[in-house]
Amino acid sequence: MRRQTATSGGNPAGSSRALRLDPLSLPVSFSAHDTRADGGVRRIELHRERVVLHRAVHGMRMAVKLRVSDFKGVARRGIGDAQMLVLVHRDPSLTIPLCVSSDREEIASAWQTWSEIFALPQLQDNEKRAPAPRRRRRNAIAERRPKFLVRRRAGDLLNPANLHRGEREIIARD
Repeated sequence: MRRQTATSGGNPAGSSRALRLDPLSLPVSFSAHDTRADGGVRRIELHRERVVLHRAVHGMRMAVKLRVSDFKGVARRGIGDAQMLVLVHRDPSLTIPLCVSSDREEIASAWQTWSEIFALPQLQDNEKRAPAPRRRRRNAIAERRPKFLVRRRAGDLLNPANLHRGEREIIARD
């Protein structure tokens, strides 16, 4: 049985091997390309229930822990002649590569296996994606009354139309 270590997922310098993780040998730790991270590399720990992303941005090291159920699914993407399987997240910077191959049958079987192991749907990666919904620009707090005015009743109390039935207006005189 082959054991996956920290160097098995990434491509060492000078290597022509494509990324190919074994879904039946989880947990696995590997390195992947990250444009925002220092050095352009992030380390990924992939388990059946969770994913941990380790990276450093501007010298600050961080670890992002995500449940596998937080991901949308496993998608197949075309990159030139080859195809790539990725674990898709709503945030594109958290999407994780799983497998790269030019053999379509291998990609199809790996796609099915990864989908079953993570209990996530197989997603079709269409070039035309629906745009994300626009965020509301209105601030709900802006129209609220200040705290000291919330205790006061709004309106004109001296107007006789605002007096409740049976109440009299009390006027204090010196």
